[in-house]
Amino acid sequence: MKRVVRGPEPQVSVGIVAPYDFNRDRELWRWVPESVSLFISRTAEVSGADNLGTVSALGEASYVARPTREVCAVGAQVVVYACTSCSFVGGARGEAALRQAMLDHGAPQALTTSGAAVDALRAVKAGRVATVHPYEEPVGRRLRRYLGDAGFDVVANTALGLPVRDVLSASYDQVADLVRAGDRPEADALFVSCTALPSYDLIAPLEEELGKPIVTANQATVWAALRAIGLSATGEGQTLLGL
Repeated sequence: MKRVVRGPEPQVSVGIVAPYDFNRDRELWRWVPESVSLFISRTAEVSGADNLGTVSALGEASYVARPTREVCAVGAQVVVYACTSCSFVGGARGEAALRQAMLDHGAPQALTTSGAAVDALRAVKAGRVATVHPYEEPVGRRLRRYLGDAGFDVVANTALGLPVRDVLSASYDQVADLVRAGDRPEADALFVSCTALPSYDLIAPLEEELGKPIVTANQATVWAALRAIGLSATGEGQTLLGL
């Protein structure tokens, strides 16, 4: 008897433009259903005098051009720039310019992590937000300003306290401690900024512990990208994904 072997189900393609040093590929994959493939392309390397200089360089629209073309060449139906600080450092105007650049280079739809975070915080009905992040002070101030300009009352803006060079190796324990330290009773929700910070397994238990929604950069990135093409992200017990 001839054995029938089922092939893979048809795939929906999502393009991720990531900073040159992004190392959380596997975390992004955990939010996607089996019908989705992520195509990840990284920007060229940049060097800045400090944290603000680096993210400002990566916030230039020219840096998303080549990676956008690469993911579109393999069929990406939506493209998202997976860098929070790079997409908020120039304010709303800078974020819009990045999306336009991706559209100009072939993206059928274009998003950024900071734009996705705004949509996610609105989805969980957060008016007052406590933010936690790993940035140096000038970049942290721009995060507060970006969210404030988007209509949120930022009640606290707490930094991780690690040197920027150590952020890529941040542990779950460090992120969990940061979230707890950054929470405020008056905050409707917490936002964990920076796609370099791991968060997948922390979201649901910390939401239960603190009694409020937690939106993270990587979670919002995948949620928004899939939402743009009519699909849902996967993550048991995560408030944003249960809406």
